Amino acid sequence: MNPDIYEKAKALGRGINLGNALDAPYEGAWDMVLEETYFKLIKDKGFDSVRLPVRFSNKTTEAAPYTIDEAFLKRVDWAVDEALKQELAVIIDLHHFEEMITEPEAQKERFLSIWDQLSKRYSDRPESVYYEVLNEPNGALTAELWNEYVKEVITVIRGNDPHRTLIIGGAEWNGIGGLLELELPEHDRNIIATIHYYGPILFTHQGAEWMTEEYSTTGLTWPGPPANPVEPVQAAKNVGWVASFFREYNSKTGASNPASREALVHDLERAARWGQANDRPIFLGEFGAYSTADMASRIQWTETVRSEAERLGMTWAYWEFGASFGLYDRSAKAWREDLTKALLPS
Repeated sequence: MNPDIYEKAKALGRGINLGNALDAPYEGAWDMVLEETYFKLIKDKGFDSVRLPVRFSNKTTEAAPYTIDEAFLKRVDWAVDEALKQELAVIIDLHHFEEMITEPEAQKERFLSIWDQLSKRYSDRPESVYYEVLNEPNGALTAELWNEYVKEVITVIRGNDPHRTLIIGGAEWNGIGGLLELELPEHDRNIIATIHYYGPILFTHQGAEWMTEEYSTTGLTWPGPPANPVEPVQAAKNVGWVASFFREYNSKTGASNPASREALVHDLERAARWGQANDRPIFLGEFGAYSTADMASRIQWTETVRSEAERLGMTWAYWEFGASFGLYDRSAKAWREDLTKALLPS
């Protein structure tokens, strides 16, 4: 079996992340619990797929044979089956494996065991189920080490589930720079490469409480320059690249501004060129702007990323459904229509 991987990528279409639920330390810790109605809402709105971030590591024993908790797996089964019931493609995404980032060599066998268990468990699911082997490798999990582990985890998965489509991104937080260093086995063509895009991150993550203090300046609009210069907080002035960003953001016009449309297009085109050179489809697995940004800028940025990704042949999943980047206001039980239209214009 040698599937057309571009057709498999195309089947992901326009997707959304069900973030902050099964990827939290426990479901509900981040005020998000999955409900059956969410899958129907997503399908009825016009989405084609869901990415299901799951923190399997929190429910896996720390000693060999590294067994995943059965009750938790049944909850994941439920979510996968709810997506399939709505005829949504679904990505099982190994998310927030924090120990793998800080001590990868010590965690490698645990990582491989998790995928040994998952690829056995879900091997009978339809081809509309995809495996994403690890979200955002970074830190001590360098590109060199990650490329080595990629080969090993593919071997483990293929031993149990030889025809499953895999989604794999590079080191450096699945960034475009990490993609350029990613090495995938030439003989295995049933792999989609993935990137995440949050550029410029000082705009998309402005004021996000989990970020370090240099990201706490708010009031950034997109695209730059702003109508009135934005005064960065002191912590931002103390970090060289951040201070430089604000100088250029406040003063430069056109393509030379780091928050320009041209800068965004340039970034995504770099990823597309890698895909063409390596004959791999690209899946934009995360993009979004945090709710502290003004809605007009969020809409414009989101529409631009989405339309450029589609122009370049990428399928995508917006981050995310119902939390602080969310398209859906769970308290009002309503979609944020203008933001949603930026993703689903028709």
